[in-house]
Amino acid sequence: MGSRFQVPGSRFTKNEEQSPFPKWAWWIALTVLVLDQFTKELIKGSMPVWSQVTVIEGFFNIVHVLNRGAAFGFLNTRTAAWLPLFFIVVTGLAVLVIVSLLRRARGKGPLYVFALSSILGGALGNMLDRLRHGVVVDFLDFHIGRFHWPAFNIADIAISFGAICLLITFYTRERHASDSH
Repeated sequence: MGSRFQVPGSRFTKNEEQSPFPKWAWWIALTVLVLDQFTKELIKGSMPVWSQVTVIEGFFNIVHVLNRGAAFGFLNTRTAAWLPLFFIVVTGLAVLVIVSLLRRARGKGPLYVFALSSILGGALGNMLDRLRHGVVVDFLDFHIGRFHWPAFNIADIAISFGAICLLITFYTRERHASDSH
């Protein structure tokens, strides 16, 4: 009933203190997963594979590409039949590690939890594609002149942004630790 009060000295509510990690962490991961899958389904339902729509001439296209590799097309090859299974196993292990880190996140700060939750949602989004289709749908395509960044998706954005936030937490924690000595 009235148990949603802020516990003194804590960043979490009483309900969240009883759970392994804050409930909002699940909501972030779920939001990323749903947004990722929704946008991929939108692309699959409205564009043929390997097609593109120019949004900003010479800078940004919406495309429909199939990525057999990792983020941003790394290891994207048709000749390695073992890659989908490899990425499913590696992603599954990463998900287990992230959940384990989230379970021990108490006291590490909201940015740390947000970072891990974003990475978790992105990892699950791309893993779901691999489980369902054997490939990941990418659709955001940026380029300037001859420089062309590989196409990516919402899951890749969440993973990258989460990784940046995680690096920030490591840097600030390290700085605070060295300042206290």
